[in-house]
Amino acid sequence: MDTATDGRGPAGELAGWYAARGRDLPWRRTGTDAWRILLSEVMLQQTPVARVLPVWERWARRWPAPSAMAAATAGEVLREWGSLGYPRRALRLHECAGILAREHGDTVPGDVDTLLGLPGIGAYTARAIACFAYGQRVPVVDINVRRVVARTVHGRGDPGPPSTRRDLEDVDAMLPAAPAAAARLSAALMEFGALVCTARTPGCDTCPLTECRWRSLGFPTYEGPRRATQKFEGTDRQARGRLMAVLRAARGPVARARLDAAWTREPAQRDRALGTLLADGLIEQTSDGMFALPGEH
Repeated sequence: MDTATDGRGPAGELAGWYAARGRDLPWRRTGTDAWRILLSEVMLQQTPVARVLPVWERWARRWPAPSAMAAATAGEVLREWGSLGYPRRALRLHECAGILAREHGDTVPGDVDTLLGLPGIGAYTARAIACFAYGQRVPVVDINVRRVVARTVHGRGDPGPPSTRRDLEDVDAMLPAAPAAAARLSAALMEFGALVCTARTPGCDTCPLTECRWRSLGFPTYEGPRRATQKFEGTDRQARGRLMAVLRAARGPVARARLDAAWTREPAQRDRALGTLLADGLIEQTSDGMFALPGEH
């Protein structure tokens, strides 16, 4: 992909499209600090923007700095997490806030390697923070970006299984040399994949790109290995969510009977879900056999 950003070439076309059509999301606005961007990136993992927005806004008001969140209990953080899913993310954020407050002067570092040492911050999130909070020229690769690269550069309808090294090299080759322009293009690639170059119904009729290898090849069908799809209904994950919902709604420890009533379809599955919640530190058992969110008994 041409790395021009003056309106010519695919990179320039994407940058222009993003300037005109990108969503006005609060964590993208000028002046948003790295802590709030970190929160958004963790929340957006496997969770749609529409579900994240109200939770992010509450968190940004309630915990405007890492030290504010660190002063809260893990239970408070889990309650505010609500039904976003994968609540271990909330626990890791609470741990991360404590480390940032104690060891980093209540600020989020901009170095990718340092970020990778924080709880809950993986390779994607570290690069996203460095790019979007600090304007660094680092490749940021999520599933939307991988799909755009697969189609526009390689002519494949689906990106197939990830390859960290290949994916990073592909995106790095697209980025302009100037860090600010590279950061804008990174945001544009993600937004384009989320809104236009989507997985199931790509908007090829409204695509701003004059060059796309997949289109020029006649939209060949992808025949390689596909990512496994995850169901939710009836899974241990759903059972865990039901148990967590009981505790989030409570203002203190609850009896086992209330948890049993939250998931009646398969007692063995409920017991398994409860066991993993205890092992993950998302639920604690009191000395008298009751159950509570961590730090709330």
